[in-house]
Amino acid sequence: MKQDYQLLLESSKKKALAAIALVEASLMDLSPYNDQKTYNPKELEVYDALSDRFIRAVEICIKFFRTYEYYLFTTPSDTFRDLLLNMEKQNVISSIEIWIDMRDIKNRIVHDYLPDQVKSIFDLLMVDFKNELFLVKRNINLIK
Repeated sequence: MKQDYQLLLESSKKKALAAIALVEASLMDLSPYNDQKTYNPKELEVYDALSDRFIRAVEICIKFFRTYEYYLFTTPSDTFRDLLLNMEKQNVISSIEIWIDMRDIKNRIVHDYLPDQVKSIFDLLMVDFKNELFLVKRNINLIK
């Protein structure tokens, strides 16, 4: 039984690492978003790709957290906050707050994507959230 959970955990790890790698690739040559510039559709593609990859990475990381939690404790958390607390205790994430913010931004990108918020969203994606995803990547690689 434990071996089945190990296989599931390994699969989930690979998916999370691949999703983070796509965010990393999007960030590689991307300049900070300039809210004073009028971007044409082609110029916006790289920012749209980053947004899509960020959304996917957050969702896949959360699925990994659930899988890892189940692997460790064989019971799921009652709330998202409890799940994050467990991941913080396991040193997978730096803080509950940043993941709540990341999930909130993910939802805002999906639902609102208001022009006046675009710069602040991309600034968060390209600095704070990038750093958190790279930390999670490092910590996931340490999980055996």
